[in-house]
Amino acid sequence: MKMTFYSLGAAEEVTGSKHVLELDGKSFLVDCGAFQGSRAEADRKNRDFGLDVSRIEGVLVTHGHFDHCGMLPLLVKGGYRGNIYSTPATRDIANLVMMDSAYIQARDAEYLRKQARKRGETFDWEPLYTEKEAIEVTGQIMGISYHRPFSLGDGVRCEFYDAGHILGSAMASVTVKKEGGERRILFSGDLGRKNKPIIRDPDLPPAPDYLVLESTYGDRRHDKTGDALGKLAEIAKRAVANRGKIIIPAFAIERTQELVYYFHRLVDEGEIPEIPIYVDSPMATNATTIFQVHPECYDEEIHEVFIRHHKNPFGFNKLHFTASVDESKALNQLPGPMVIISADGMCEAGRIQHHLINNIEDPNTTLLLVGFMAQNTLGRRLQNREEEVKIHGQWFKRRARVENINAFSAHADYFEAGQWLDSLDLSRLKKIFLVHGEPRAQTAFKAYLEARNQGEPVIVKYGETYGLE
Repeated sequence: MKMTFYSLGAAEEVTGSKHVLELDGKSFLVDCGAFQGSRAEADRKNRDFGLDVSRIEGVLVTHGHFDHCGMLPLLVKGGYRGNIYSTPATRDIANLVMMDSAYIQARDAEYLRKQARKRGETFDWEPLYTEKEAIEVTGQIMGISYHRPFSLGDGVRCEFYDAGHILGSAMASVTVKKEGGERRILFSGDLGRKNKPIIRDPDLPPAPDYLVLESTYGDRRHDKTGDALGKLAEIAKRAVANRGKIIIPAFAIERTQELVYYFHRLVDEGEIPEIPIYVDSPMATNATTIFQVHPECYDEEIHEVFIRHHKNPFGFNKLHFTASVDESKALNQLPGPMVIISADGMCEAGRIQHHLINNIEDPNTTLLLVGFMAQNTLGRRLQNREEEVKIHGQWFKRRARVENINAFSAHADYFEAGQWLDSLDLSRLKKIFLVHGEPRAQTAFKAYLEARNQGEPVIVKYGETYGLE
């Protein structure tokens, strides 16, 4: 059996994960994510799928982040009628993410069309997919729990292992029967970290022959959580003293719930006064409900609090969830102090952009960045502390203070990934394919792995095919 591997996304970049395992001409797609970057580039890359849908035998989705599942509706729209496999929690989260994306695209198209009319221009951009097309995907997603092997076809089976990244995130271990034995290809998805709240530590799957490994933080270490909580407390106390606002762009899934958990903890421990916190993202509100119905993904600490003592670790008295657009707009008229947590995490779409428009020129505002910001996104420009940024076609002076806390990242850094590899059985390992990382991070991570003799690392190039023995 001839086996090859190649990537059509997240190769020398961080978003748009699409990896292909080919077995005798049959394609198995691992993730079908959206590219995130400048509007024009993202639109071009997302519309050009790059793979003949008729050749796809099966689809595996490692987790429900937009850059791993967001283009599934285009796959189905293009004619794919086969099964899409994920964990049950990922199935629910992906459904939410796709519907939210369709809604945001429709709203953005409407807003940009109005702006174009005001300028006397024409605007003919159409959303990548509609809510109806997103709904059609849900009937093809099969939820399969961790540690339950399933067949992908003759001589091919898969098993999901907990990746410890977000709720329901999985590594996909694909086993292929070959002459003289089996070959095991392990796709890490996004590799999580030990000792994170809410979810369990990353699993240790059986020994792989080939490992497709993410490298987002291949050149960086994360801050310690204790130091980060101290900084979070300092920022909150300053906002209270200045009656300012803390604007946090955060992924609606995992990061928002984790931040709420940490604010709750700081208030309970008397480290900060109570401060109103607004979760201004319908998706985050719905995602928090999904967290409540998937206790199979909890770590022991959250299981103890939530299941045995019937306490809600995601909510407290000063926490508010906004439901409507009018409620969201009203936040910009309310005086501080307050915390607004809103999606999109990279500031490329959604309500966060409107909060930035209304608050970025206020020196009493703090923009708190708590996650990875991909190249050419508004979030990266804020992270770089650019003095002027463009939002919805208008330029704004950045007078708000920018703070960055990277301890809350859900991605393993290079040292944590190395520790995970140390715990993994590498006796059969032939190669490590590095994906989901920017060139500088991947170069550093490759050198780090080579110095530790952890496999033979290869930086995957977009569209280049790699033979698997």
